[in-house]
Amino acid sequence: MRGFVYLIVFFSFFDLFSQLPVMSPFALSLGATPFLVGLVVGMYSFSNTIGNIISGFMTDKRGPFLILVLGLFASALSLFFYTVVSGPMSLLGVRFVHGFMEGLIVPAAFTFLANRAEESKRGKSVAISGAFVGMAAIVGPAYGGIVAAKTSTPFIMTVNGGIMMLLAILAFFVLRSFTYVRKQSSQKAENFRVIHLFRHPGMVRAFAGAFFLMFSQGVLALVLPLKVESLGFDTKTTGILLSTFGVVAILIFLLPINRIFDRVRPVVTLAFGISLMGVSMLFLSQIEELTNLYLAMAIYGAGFAFLFPSINSLLIDSSSAEFRGKAYGYFYAFFSIGVVAGSGVIGLLNLDFQGAFMLTGFILLAVALYTLIGLKKKGSIDKSSSVV
Repeated sequence: MRGFVYLIVFFSFFDLFSQLPVMSPFALSLGATPFLVGLVVGMYSFSNTIGNIISGFMTDKRGPFLILVLGLFASALSLFFYTVVSGPMSLLGVRFVHGFMEGLIVPAAFTFLANRAEESKRGKSVAISGAFVGMAAIVGPAYGGIVAAKTSTPFIMTVNGGIMMLLAILAFFVLRSFTYVRKQSSQKAENFRVIHLFRHPGMVRAFAGAFFLMFSQGVLALVLPLKVESLGFDTKTTGILLSTFGVVAILIFLLPINRIFDRVRPVVTLAFGISLMGVSMLFLSQIEELTNLYLAMAIYGAGFAFLFPSINSLLIDSSSAEFRGKAYGYFYAFFSIGVVAGSGVIGLLNLDFQGAFMLTGFILLAVALYTLIGLKKKGSIDKSSSVV
């Protein structure tokens, strides 16, 4: 059953990553202006953020099963809409619907996994889920770029929609035995005040880790191709470099080293992971040789591999089952916002690749320091203080 939910996580992120290389060209082919192209690309993240938050509230109220199946069905339908897009404005509308509907899936899926995980193995569990995200990040862009070159963007989206529809049908039968909703829990979820999520030090660190993880991803997506081009290499090299970080991350997720996430406090592995990412960014700002670029991306991949399970474990440790849906909703909302913020801040400051990598590196190291300062050992949110 858990394996099937991992599969849902994989294809949810696969859908996201497969559209990255094709959406901008598709918008341009429909006659979109540069401003509209940016809006089309960003609209998915915007509506996805809304979907994440709503999914969190609905998951706590109705349970992850219902929201998961609903999200899969709705995402499948929204993906089929790409076949009837006729211009930039209709594409913008479809992107909003697609992002929103897909936003329902991931918080429900991770809530399902978190609520079913043994406490002593929750770190290993989220490491495995991280491996599926990493595999999607490697396979998705390659699939999107290759298939779009031979067919079309609507065809890719239709295939993704067919996969989502199949997963929705299977989820209805495979996961329906999972009973989550209890009257008492539902009542607590309705009365829970969201502000308490942002007052819990562990939860705040999980949210910060999610945001700055994707902030760095946004910077990489924008700046790494420029760095590679300045050194005289092509886009193929950029793709291999990104795959390098993904492969390293997956190895750490799946090898026996993943036991460390159950033996070491997540705040420590969080700080270590984001520090490695910060060091890799500073390294990227200075190096000139291709071999060193691969080394820098391997360091980044190791940091990613330590950070992703840590922030998930920290979220689980800082929440209880009644409110975990909301926690994951906001958690993945920060994921979506982080990507846009990373590329947006660098673009707004008009930094070259050296300045962009240096700024990001120092920010990540500052976040690592913040996670370790003043954090006392705390359990989950105090239920007595978190209800009206």
